[in-house]
Amino acid sequence: MQLILKIGLGFYSLVYTILKLFPVQKKIVFLSRQSNVPSLDFRLLSEKIEELHPDYRCVLLCQMIEPGLSGKIGYCFHMFRQAYHLATSRAAILDSYSILTSCLHHRDSLLVIQMWHSVGTMKKFGYSILDKPEGSSSAVAHAMHMHENYDYMLASAEAYKPHLAEGFHQPVSKIVTLALPRVELLKSAEYKEKTRKRIFERYPELDNNKKNIVYAPTFRKEAREQEPFRKALESLASSIDLDQYNLVLKLHPLAAQTVTADGVITDTEFSTFDMFFAADAVISDYSCAIYEAAVLGCPLYFYAYDLDEYLSIRDIYMDYESEVPGPICRTAAELSAALEQPYDMERLKEFTDKYVSPENHDETRRIADFVFAHLK
Repeated sequence: MQLILKIGLGFYSLVYTILKLFPVQKKIVFLSRQSNVPSLDFRLLSEKIEELHPDYRCVLLCQMIEPGLSGKIGYCFHMFRQAYHLATSRAAILDSYSILTSCLHHRDSLLVIQMWHSVGTMKKFGYSILDKPEGSSSAVAHAMHMHENYDYMLASAEAYKPHLAEGFHQPVSKIVTLALPRVELLKSAEYKEKTRKRIFERYPELDNNKKNIVYAPTFRKEAREQEPFRKALESLASSIDLDQYNLVLKLHPLAAQTVTADGVITDTEFSTFDMFFAADAVISDYSCAIYEAAVLGCPLYFYAYDLDEYLSIRDIYMDYESEVPGPICRTAAELSAALEQPYDMERLKEFTDKYVSPENHDETRRIADFVFAHLK
């Protein structure tokens, strides 16, 4: 396996050496393996860059590695496009691990910024989980130069920096406190009103006298996790008082489970980010989406039916049981009871202020200005 990786990277390195003969353009390339379409953060930042610097062009290259041999071959061809734009751009902005960005030898003039795809961290990633069930092997991480060649990384707050430094295996000194562009929208009354209007037009049953609860769990990809998750999901739907609450399920696109019941909506049309604007409360577990809900001031409840197992196979950065800003419930019955109790909004604010710096404002412009202040 490692020999194949070395041969493949050697080939791309040769191609890249030729591509670097092309002149550098006034161009910023955005690279992602998170989805096949540009993220909200990429769209907001690229639009702001082109607004502030109309002589610059932004190129957004977003493609997942799809399952199967054909998916891997397709991504290999996609990497030729990445190589060309890395060779001819002044800066590269990432939101995930980028093979060529980490593995190739770039021009000294290329600025590389890792704008990780979550507002805050929860579950461990990267170097923090090497050789664990859901992590990469040490050998592969070394062969693929995982998370190398970064000039700077962005973090939403000081408390977030040690988590990123450990996951990226990078010094804290390279991490800059700048929240993601989407945080700006979380504070926008205009965006909130427009989003709620779109959601209520699609789901008029959410615009009633009941409170809307959004369940946004982390994705469980291990086969052994699927049956416990199915049972937990069904238990949740049957335990919530649907005379008082509307329950909206925002499951991962790859999740196979769902629940069909009056008062339960399994939404696939809106992003979790947008659905939070219609929420009166949010139920999660180990998902980084809790930070977005926290910025919106949504009471958070934690349905951690598999906490012990999750800590053993994946682990999380913070002291979960003392830090999360809401009730930790091992059963759906506990969660249903917690919903009827007064919620500690002050604790939620303290958590938000710690992990998403309250002094941040005009986040998108601040990142754009940072990029251009550090072009080489």
